[in-house]
Amino acid sequence: MICRIWHGLTSRENAEAYASFLEQRAIPDYRSVEGNIDVQVLRRDDGEVTHFLTVTHWDSEESIRRFAGDDILKANYYPEDTDFLLEFEPDVQHFYVVASRSKDG
Repeated sequence: MICRIWHGLTSRENAEAYASFLEQRAIPDYRSVEGNIDVQVLRRDDGEVTHFLTVTHWDSEESIRRFAGDDILKANYYPEDTDFLLEFEPDVQHFYVVASRSKDG
């Protein structure tokens, strides 16, 4: 399993609207891709800015490629992101999950 992490930065005043956008637009988009296991969006307010981490889990690099294209380490952006984000980081991070346990497992 591969964990893909994207970081975004908004102004604090746009944070609620951006969180709503991510829930309504981005999460369904991730979940529609075969091989996506799950999605979490994390938020941290820091003074006048808010950090968002989108953490997704995938079953393979090929599944990520279906979402991200051939350059799987390149960040994907939606046109609407220009209304919210303060910067556009070019890359994401990938980590191979080497150990994991859920409450049920």
